[in-house]
Amino acid sequence: MNRPGRTLRLILCLLICLVTTAAMPVAAPAQTEELLIGIEPEHNIFDQMERYRYLAGYLSEQLGVEVKLTIMSRYGEVIKRFKSLRLDGAFLTSYTATMGINELQLEPVVNPVNPNGESTSQGYIFVRKDSGIRDVKDMRGKSIVFVDPATMEGYLFPLAYLERHGVTDINEFFNRFYFSGSHVSAIFAVLDGRADIGAAKNTVFNRLVANDPSIAQELDIIARSPKVPEITLCIRNEIDRDLREKLAEVLLHMDKTSEGRKVLERFKALGFVKSRKADFIGIEEMEQEARTAMGNTEK
Repeated sequence: MNRPGRTLRLILCLLICLVTTAAMPVAAPAQTEELLIGIEPEHNIFDQMERYRYLAGYLSEQLGVEVKLTIMSRYGEVIKRFKSLRLDGAFLTSYTATMGINELQLEPVVNPVNPNGESTSQGYIFVRKDSGIRDVKDMRGKSIVFVDPATMEGYLFPLAYLERHGVTDINEFFNRFYFSGSHVSAIFAVLDGRADIGAAKNTVFNRLVANDPSIAQELDIIARSPKVPEITLCIRNEIDRDLREKLAEVLLHMDKTSEGRKVLERFKALGFVKSRKADFIGIEEMEQEARTAMGNTEK
């Protein structure tokens, strides 16, 4: 075939390809098929998974998206897990929620309402009644147990409280400090005499007292933090907005249906309320107040 004929055939082929390609429908964005939600290790992990799995099943049914759960091994792990994009969301305690909102631009969605009708918690600083400790000046040279560096009630609040009362170097002020890993362990460490002073969450403290009233007879609460959101469901901004809005709507209206109320009963909550970023401003202020003493724990 001569060259002009070959050129004409080539042009015709190109035109056909262009027309065919233009006529093909544009593929719709891939829909989210599952959500991986993290849970912080606040209580016995088996009890937590039992509580949350009913909620995950309900959400999967309502959203048409499989909701999967994973327990994080410690409080501070949440930031690493989100950065690696292994989590789509998590039920976070107040301090880790604040870190997630500020560092990862997570969106706070809802807070569960506890059976007592509150969605908040506060930190307690406590001692044995026979310890002779009544205020900060009595704490010098004693031992103190915190919960975890990523907890407001069990670390951030006591540091801010101590600094407010003139303690800026806990290494120099205390004979010893350590982290128990859980609120329950911190409470029992003081009860058993393994620490002179402890810090923990009021909801955990009150639950233990409800089961064993003698705890209240043995421990004195000498300081209380402001109330903050106890647990917040935070979701990555990358998750489709329609899905995030539907998730919030389902959770906020669970208490309006018989099926939803059954799941809430197993989840040990009355319902959910909407969360706002403004709810975490007080925690940011507390972090600024505790910054000096926090740095000194790393010596």
